[in-house]
Amino acid sequence: MIAVLIVLSLTVVAVTIGLLVHFLVFHQKMEYYHGSFKILDPQINNNFGQSNTYQLKDLRETTENLVDEIFIDSAWKKNYIKNQVVRLTPEEDGVKADVIMVFQFPSTEQRAVREKKIQSFLNQKMRNLRALPINASSVQVNGCGKRVVPLHVNRIASGVIAPKAAWPWQASLQYDNIHQCGATLISNTWLVTAAHCFQRYKNPHQWTVSFGTKINPPLMKRNVRRFIVHENYHSASREYDIAVVQVSYRVTFSDDVRRICLPEASASFQPNSTVYITGFGALYYGGESQNELREARVKIISDNVCKQPQVYGNDIKSGMFCAGYMEGIYDACRGDSGGPLVTRDLKDTWYLIGIVSWGDNCGQRDKPGVYTQVTYYRNWIASKTGL
Repeated sequence: MIAVLIVLSLTVVAVTIGLLVHFLVFHQKMEYYHGSFKILDPQINNNFGQSNTYQLKDLRETTENLVDEIFIDSAWKKNYIKNQVVRLTPEEDGVKADVIMVFQFPSTEQRAVREKKIQSFLNQKMRNLRALPINASSVQVNGCGKRVVPLHVNRIASGVIAPKAAWPWQASLQYDNIHQCGATLISNTWLVTAAHCFQRYKNPHQWTVSFGTKINPPLMKRNVRRFIVHENYHSASREYDIAVVQVSYRVTFSDDVRRICLPEASASFQPNSTVYITGFGALYYGGESQNELREARVKIISDNVCKQPQVYGNDIKSGMFCAGYMEGIYDACRGDSGGPLVTRDLKDTWYLIGIVSWGDNCGQRDKPGVYTQVTYYRNWIASKTGL
């Protein structure tokens, strides 16, 4: 009997060890991180347009070897696999390098935490490099609110289509695969949208989220795990028009799909500031949603103006603000609800400051768009998502 018990105990220990090894070794996940940094060499920039294929290839290889050496000779060597320079962009005092780095990690730590650690490590190592003069303060690793294409925005009303990867946080919320609302990606599992989007359809399992600048075919698609509508939302007053959506499987970040930054609750944005709206909504009142993403540049309108009797009067409550133009023309419309109103700071980092909520008609005089104020609900978002 004792011998049998000993054998059973050893078997349990062996199986447990085997399972642990299997989990730690074979269930590690491949993760891709997009990093960027500036190589400080005006001469490279000056010759960039005349550089031949071999010179560019040399710069790519030098940069890739440099990143390899940094990680292989460090505590990251067990997780680091490889890197590839995917873009070299000339800038004023050098060249910006965009690099995809591949790691393998057990799923025991949040990706956002690793992003910060990798960025901090690269920043530290690149301060004392001799192989290439790199601006260490320019190092970014999958930072929120970053886009890889230049900003050229006109207006939604004239049908201006957004360039590929221009607004990588934009998503389409669909019920039974039909677009209903916009949404904004704030992490690899959470999005922010408007509460009124779920007023009619309340079964999360019939909702999906697609990413990319086209609804069909989508660049990426995810099922909805759940959505949380603000507890105090009232359709009559349109107050508390905010909800968060959790997808069933993590989103893979790329140039085309990435999260936007959320502002601090204490942040403020001044009237007449330039902001941007995007969406798949109709081009005119009563029209249908569009397959391709469109964009518009608008202005924040002060509460004093927006609360005037001929505008919206007392319908503007706490947690709302107006954006657009008093003469109309540029505005969100049906199908844009829940989508982002964004702005950028001096470091070209983008922040979500508004959610398309409501308005009278589309692009009418004295009837600008009304947006849910993200800073007003910043603590609520954190309480539901942990972000």
